[in-house]
Amino acid sequence: MKITEKRIRKILDEVKLCAAPIKNLSDEKLQQMTQELKAELASGKTTEQILPRAYAVIGEADRRVLGMYPYDVQIMGAIALHYGYLAEMNTGEGKTLTATLPLYLNALTGKSTILVTANEYLAWRDAAEMRPVFTFMGLDERAGVSQTPGKFLTNEQKKENYNADILYTTHSVLAFDYLLNHLVMRAEDRFMREFYFIIIDEADSVLLDGAQMPLVISGSPRVQSNLYAMTDFFVSTLKEGRDYETEDKSVWLTDHGVAAAEKFFGISHFYDHENFEINRHVTMALRAHALFQPERDYVVSDQGEIVLLDSSTGRSLPGMKMRGGEHQALEQKEGLKLSQEQRSVASVTYQNLFLMFPKMCGMSGTISDARKELRDVYHKEVMIIPTNRKMQRIDHADRCFVTAEEQYEAALEEVLEHHKTGQPVLVVAAAIQDTQIFSRMLVNEQIPHSVLNANNAYWEAEIIGSAGQKGAVTVSTGMAGRGTDIKLGKGVRELGGLAVIGIGRMENIRLERQARGRAGRQGDPGSSRFYVSLEDEIVKAMKGEKVDKYIDGKKNISARKLRKIIDGSQKTLEEQAVASREQSVRYDEILRRQRTILYDARDRILDHENIGKGTFRAIVRDNLNRFLDSCPDPSQKDLNRYVLDNLSYEMNISLRSSGKSREARQKLLEQMNDYADRLFEQKQALFTSRAEFQEYVRKCVLRALDEAWIEEVDYLQQLQYATSTRGTAQRNPVFEYSREAFQSFDEMKTTMKKNIARNFFLGDPQIGENGDVQIVFP
Repeated sequence: MKITEKRIRKILDEVKLCAAPIKNLSDEKLQQMTQELKAELASGKTTEQILPRAYAVIGEADRRVLGMYPYDVQIMGAIALHYGYLAEMNTGEGKTLTATLPLYLNALTGKSTILVTANEYLAWRDAAEMRPVFTFMGLDERAGVSQTPGKFLTNEQKKENYNADILYTTHSVLAFDYLLNHLVMRAEDRFMREFYFIIIDEADSVLLDGAQMPLVISGSPRVQSNLYAMTDFFVSTLKEGRDYETEDKSVWLTDHGVAAAEKFFGISHFYDHENFEINRHVTMALRAHALFQPERDYVVSDQGEIVLLDSSTGRSLPGMKMRGGEHQALEQKEGLKLSQEQRSVASVTYQNLFLMFPKMCGMSGTISDARKELRDVYHKEVMIIPTNRKMQRIDHADRCFVTAEEQYEAALEEVLEHHKTGQPVLVVAAAIQDTQIFSRMLVNEQIPHSVLNANNAYWEAEIIGSAGQKGAVTVSTGMAGRGTDIKLGKGVRELGGLAVIGIGRMENIRLERQARGRAGRQGDPGSSRFYVSLEDEIVKAMKGEKVDKYIDGKKNISARKLRKIIDGSQKTLEEQAVASREQSVRYDEILRRQRTILYDARDRILDHENIGKGTFRAIVRDNLNRFLDSCPDPSQKDLNRYVLDNLSYEMNISLRSSGKSREARQKLLEQMNDYADRLFEQKQALFTSRAEFQEYVRKCVLRALDEAWIEEVDYLQQLQYATSTRGTAQRNPVFEYSREAFQSFDEMKTTMKKNIARNFFLGDPQIGENGDVQIVFP
């Protein structure tokens, strides 16, 4: 719903007008307002009509229970959120309190109301801090994440959480719960309500930086391939520029590289379907070597395992594995023991997950830089909310250097200057290895400091929370989604507040703004400056050999050109990232359509949609027609085999083909159809009630759906890798993926129908003492 800042300010005035009489209500009268507002909604009023009173009510409750009344700018942010905007609110402006207003208003509808944040710690912390105010107002609020690492919630616990009026959780938990909710075998095991309203905290980090990483549930292990070692060795013989090229997060073989692959593996036509597995493994090995760097994208743990890193924060992601065999390719590259490759059972990206919510909004300190992409992909507008107090932070111009040595020495010099006065310093580096290098430099200078990266993220809140104390020096990777404000200690304001020193050009301007935003919260003084050089990772990645002549000192460079190259590298990388995400959207849209069809069908079956004899006859007839198409004049052996594999374990019928003529085929088809009808009646007679029989049918169909869908999801995961390199074969990768995905979906439907009939006719139903149907499937 479109709304202007002028309209937001008018609604703010209405909220303040309502607040005056509400302030004088007793606690009991204030609490009764929840039921009154619910009654108004039930009588036909909209949430927009009751918004001013509802916000005034929950604002007053915040004051009485939490001791904090929302500032005008927080109420403005809350109004923008309710109207579906992505609100840019600076660090320290109180986004947690802001969220209580739209959460309360939308929870009054009785529909699902959720806030997702960056990690389990923040979900638990924010839920615990805000729960007293919601409880005071008669609403049930839960945290939807486990407080104990490695311990998972049961379906019953999840059902209680999702049935709560308000739920605080993480985006990853929500995504996995969505997938698991569509894998249950009984309607009563589903635990999620229909999606309605969601607030995404650190929205740009989730909707943009994390958008391409699909959330995948793995199932049964696939047969382990022996191609990992072979393709890893082959890729190690290739040379960039000659055999392969890279761009952003994509890598592909050149014509020379394709010819080398065909010669090495002794095949012709590298991109043909029969070479699918070789193609896939070469692509994964190529990605492992060309795109993934240790200490930036992953670390090898003491246990000899690959641990992935969050690119925007440097946090480790224990337990998370890449899909489709890429994790095993990385293990092979590092010479580790290969973990078991799992089939992909279900998959969804954040892009598609959040687009399922009728009302979706979000908050972040740095979201306006990506407003065009957010409008194009999510159809969402960005609203910049003014700060409560005037910004006093001084953002100094970047200092640009040719070499990393000069860059680090200059950054260290400034840190020492600030530290000499007792002014706290936050050093934000682009990668883990940069934090380690700078930490060693500080040790050499005998400067006590804290380091926050993937190796000690456990102490994150404590390290960030104390970073504003006098004399503190903190070295950290990216600051996105940290969730803890840096509050200034006693006497620090007089020293100039927190000084943020950035080392290295980051992947995008948003990450740098997030780092700068740690200083100058709520009108505090502060400063920021970035130190960048031609040896920064993204400059080397984008410009490569073009800058070596300057780094080696073989050629001089002007200050203007130096800045242009460094800034241009970031701009190019950002543009490539946007293009890559747009392509990811197109890939995932294809899977989304298939998933929607399957999940809708699954829900109808779980909700006891009857599957009658007519439906089964149609399925059986399709199966028989395909059999006779593939075998126009079946021998007695062919007929017996088909019956035993698909209809009955007992050959109690005499079938015989009398030729290929249309009449002969029709006669045989009718014979087999009649036989299937008799088997249907016999199976139905085994059950004492229609309900028992329908339960048996449902389980047969669900199993067939799930098995076919697991194969389809797994195949599409592999297909995306295989098609990603086809651009070099003068083919459009997305078109190729779309065409083959459509074909595989048709094949999946055929397999599904075949397995529905097999499960029904060959399944052995056992009725338990409690009436449950247990089935031994073929």
